[in-house]
Amino acid sequence: MTSSSGPRDRRNGPGGQSTKSAAAAAAQPASEVPPRLALAVLGVVFGDIGTSPLYAVRECFFGEYAVAATRANVLGVLSLMLWALILIVSLKYLALVMRADNRGEGGILALTALLHGSPGSRRGQSSLVLLGLFGAALLYGDGMITPAISVLSAVEGLKVATPIFEPWVIPLTIMILAALFLFQHRGTERLGAYFGPITLLWFAVLAGLGIRGIAHDPTVFVAANPVHALRFLAANGMHGGLVLAAVFLVVTGAEALYADMGHFGARPIQLTWFAVVLPALVLNYLGQGALLLENPASAAHPFFHLVPPAMVYPLVGLATVATVIASQAVISGCFSLTRQAIQLGYSPRLPIEHTSEETIGQIYVPPVNWALMIAAIALVLGFGSASKLAAAYGLGVATTMVITTILLFVLARRVWGWSLWLSVTVTVGLMVIDLAFLAANFAKIAHGGWVPLLVGAIILMLFTTWRRGRAVLRQSMQASSMPLQNFLYDLRKHPPQRVLGKAIFMTGNPFAVPPALLHNLKHNKVLHEQVGLLTVVTAEVPHISREKRLEVESLGEGIYRLVAHYGFMETPNVWHILARAAEDGVHFDVKQTSFFLGRETLIASKHRRMAKWRRHLFALMSRNAQPATAFFRISPDRIVELGAQVEL
Repeated sequence: MTSSSGPRDRRNGPGGQSTKSAAAAAAQPASEVPPRLALAVLGVVFGDIGTSPLYAVRECFFGEYAVAATRANVLGVLSLMLWALILIVSLKYLALVMRADNRGEGGILALTALLHGSPGSRRGQSSLVLLGLFGAALLYGDGMITPAISVLSAVEGLKVATPIFEPWVIPLTIMILAALFLFQHRGTERLGAYFGPITLLWFAVLAGLGIRGIAHDPTVFVAANPVHALRFLAANGMHGGLVLAAVFLVVTGAEALYADMGHFGARPIQLTWFAVVLPALVLNYLGQGALLLENPASAAHPFFHLVPPAMVYPLVGLATVATVIASQAVISGCFSLTRQAIQLGYSPRLPIEHTSEETIGQIYVPPVNWALMIAAIALVLGFGSASKLAAAYGLGVATTMVITTILLFVLARRVWGWSLWLSVTVTVGLMVIDLAFLAANFAKIAHGGWVPLLVGAIILMLFTTWRRGRAVLRQSMQASSMPLQNFLYDLRKHPPQRVLGKAIFMTGNPFAVPPALLHNLKHNKVLHEQVGLLTVVTAEVPHISREKRLEVESLGEGIYRLVAHYGFMETPNVWHILARAAEDGVHFDVKQTSFFLGRETLIASKHRRMAKWRRHLFALMSRNAQPATAFFRISPDRIVELGAQVEL
């Protein structure tokens, strides 16, 4: 019983802040960002990109397309990594993309939403929405691969200490992943208090290890000169281009920085990046490079070779905790994305559990959790090593980055009012980098890169099928519905028997008579003395203020129209709606009110409005959707469901 328009996105992580606090943080000068907030940003936002040192350098010199660890190659790869961090993360995302906020929210779907209603043809708008949806769908692939590769990379460090642990790497990884997903239902509010300090310790260790490694060859700092990157690409030709796929692993968490902007605001993220994260990452990558210059044989695990053998076990433990934190943010992001898809009409209703009454964004979606767990474990078993799994990682993120650049160009032209030459200049500069990484990652398709693309395609198919099916269903119901004004006229002319009590009829169209109401009159010949027609509308913004939450209108004859407005980051609650209605003088006692809902039975139509396979898929999704009663938190003992057959 929800109407919606326009897609949005934001990754959700533990310890999320309210929109109000995020906006306040964004308005603060960087020097005034509270240390506690900066610590929370570390724990939520930077876990993904912060665990890349575990495998990024190794894949360049030990992976599928590895190059020899010569001085020229090491300096060239390091130069590519440093400038990728500067150009993609620092300039593209932190300086430019974060300007595109949807009332404080970030992420590729929030970016898409900013274009909704902007000048352009209907077909062009549809294409932009489709691009945004595909970019969002690819994030589910990220939610599967990130936990698998991160945890597996950390546990593989045990093999550096002694080969005796090699048979236990896969079982231990699966056990950690299973525990991670099994504890999702408890929420991350309590753990969130520890995420920041642990992540701060992790980045301190990264910096310390980097400094220790740099001591082996301090000349590694010359890698900051981009000439080394250009020489590497020129000298290695096609092979050097393929290495870009491994270099890209250092920025795979960049999209999360934008997506998590809604939690904290742009300034705390920018400050934390430049003050803590970027220096720690640069030092660690340089340290691994210096170690390779001294000992090329350490390429198999350069990260863990930065410490003495006796310290490998504590480092593996800390790395495992860091990867769990990184995985947690990605998993929670998939939960958040699912809620947005439901609210915006791209997904059937799924059970959503709120694990915190105080913190916005603390939700748990069981079906998504179990699907991610099965997929992550299957990836570990199927690929068998982090090096092989790295082949599946990156292509989905690279594709999302290209989509972000395209949407940013349209936004700059239509919304920001940039001139054509400035928009083209900036976009071409970004696109050259994005397409170079995308092309490099395309070489991974045969080795596992097809995984995120397949996941994204399946999710996109589900999104569009549900959206189209609901549109066809709505058209069928509207064709047979009665306008509300006609119903009120007939009600006055031929008043039915009124009975004591109050009733709420859920409806997706506030201007038509709910089918359940017509069925009740037809079969029971009675109408309650007070009737509410409740419609829940998902707005084009992340959150709706309390003052604009509810519209109440008396239609006469004891009938009231209630239109509740929610943002795409909020979950409707009928009890809260009725409490708000009471403040406007319309009282529906939740213990005395009956709720009438329609349950549609889909039957094949003579008119082909959907492909047969999509009809069957939509029907399957409908049968497995969570009942509206549970989604809107209506007590089961107050519900009356009336069925109807609808042509599809």
